Amino acid sequence: MVRLERSVATERLTTFDRRAASTSGTAAAVTLVIVEQDDQQGIWLLRRPMGMRRHAAQFALPGGRLDPGENQIDAALRELHEEMGVRLDADTVLGRLDDYATRSGYVITPVVCWAGRAPEPTPNPDEVSEWYFIRFEHLLAEPRFISIPESPRPVIQMPIPGVRRDPADTSPSGRTSLVHAPTGAILYQFAEVVLRGRDTRVDGFEQPVFAWS
Repeated sequence: MVRLERSVATERLTTFDRRAASTSGTAAAVTLVIVEQDDQQGIWLLRRPMGMRRHAAQFALPGGRLDPGENQIDAALRELHEEMGVRLDADTVLGRLDDYATRSGYVITPVVCWAGRAPEPTPNPDEVSEWYFIRFEHLLAEPRFISIPESPRPVIQMPIPGVRRDPADTSPSGRTSLVHAPTGAILYQFAEVVLRGRDTRVDGFEQPVFAWS
């Protein structure tokens, strides 16, 4: 079992030399919420509904674009409440990871929060089709990298055991999902920086072509 103290997570994020994106784009923010469930620590991951116009059925973290007058932390906490029905205050924020610039023109800022024994989410069905509690040990799985002809950068795939790619797939291989960038890259940096205490960058990792638009 992997355990993390709030003070350790805070120190690692405080000493981490966060990098803002070097490119411009539509500002967005996502939330990595450290929660405890059944004496296990982990974060929440969600899947978008099939009927969404963009990024349908893709894995994601709670988040979205900034509203006028918001900063990244404001937006991350607002989106968490709107999508997952969980309201956290600004004093739960531990820090931020590197910005990730997407092919579709967004600059995503990951915000890390400590919720402890938070209430169970009540997700908005318009934004969330399924949600998952991903234990820390599952986030420590080694990523996979593949090459594509469209880009010189490797595509990162984060394997998440226990999350089925397709609910109808009951085969053993179907019990592990591959989460791609941007979400996969953000999960990997969270594991490296917050869980392992390393200074690992992810701006060199590519998204799969299906996520470019």
